[in-house]
Amino acid sequence: MIDRVVIGRRFARLATDAAVRSPLLWKLFRPFIRRQFDALAPVWDSMRLEDTLAPYEAALAKLEQAPARVLDVGTGTGAGALTLARRFPDAEIVGVDLSEAMIRQARSNTPADLQRRVTFERGDASSLRFGDASFDLMAHANMIPFFDEVARLVAPGGHALFAFSTGAGTPIYVPAERLRRELGRRGFTDFAEVSAGRGNALVARRADRS
Repeated sequence: MIDRVVIGRRFARLATDAAVRSPLLWKLFRPFIRRQFDALAPVWDSMRLEDTLAPYEAALAKLEQAPARVLDVGTGTGAGALTLARRFPDAEIVGVDLSEAMIRQARSNTPADLQRRVTFERGDASSLRFGDASFDLMAHANMIPFFDEVARLVAPGGHALFAFSTGAGTPIYVPAERLRRELGRRGFTDFAEVSAGRGNALVARRADRS
């Protein structure tokens, strides 16, 4: 019998490829992905390795200016959002995730001194409640990108970040060439690629309005 974890990883890659190719297909995968991550929430933190966020942090180091408002997409149990809060001590951080169980764990993981700046809420990354140009940085760690929402939510001059903890071996993974192409079509420029730990990341800037 194929291990359940292996099946889950294969399904996550299938969902990623389908959603990137045709975002309308996401609604078919969404309920299964939500249940998958609801089930993983109690053990998610124990699955994270020491260098899981290494490419995420290396990409953050590429930013020349600290963002004021940041969205951590697919936040899971909040590790990325808390990393952002510690790196940018004056920033407001919002973490969103499709899984309510993940959000509950993220709130539980947030230390008291960060609770005024870091908030978590359930949300579907393909259609978020926030207004246009709401964020200076939209960060994704091992997360399916929904490029139209990224373009809508990142303010001119702001940045989008995509990190994959084990590179092409990450279950949810999009090659840098595809990221560049899709983001470039939507007004992003100044691409920077980094490698750290076992993974890689890309950060891009949203062009200023002329």
